[in-house]
Amino acid sequence: MAEISDAGRPGISTGTFARITGRVQGVAYRASAKDEADELGLIGWVRNTDDSAVELLVAGEGPAVDSLLRWTEDGPAAAQVSSVETREASEQELQTLPQAGFEIRR
Repeated sequence: MAEISDAGRPGISTGTFARITGRVQGVAYRASAKDEADELGLIGWVRNTDDSAVELLVAGEGPAVDSLLRWTEDGPAAAQVSSVETREASEQELQTLPQAGFEIRR
């Protein structure tokens, strides 16, 4: 994990935000993303958006984060991913990370 952030959030100074579009709601995308993240030992969250996309915020070891981001390109079997847009998470977004684990948010 990364160094202590300037904003006082222990252990996290960088993370990745992703927005996934396509047929990604109603196909167990969030639950599957949580399972993948848990297996990889990542922290973060995943949520549906009002415009039928899925967003996730993830932090952890670089190779594990990369693995989860590769997984988002296909998602679970029932999903049909059109696009995955990623960017470095803002300091404000990093403040929304859970203390531990990966959460499904509503």
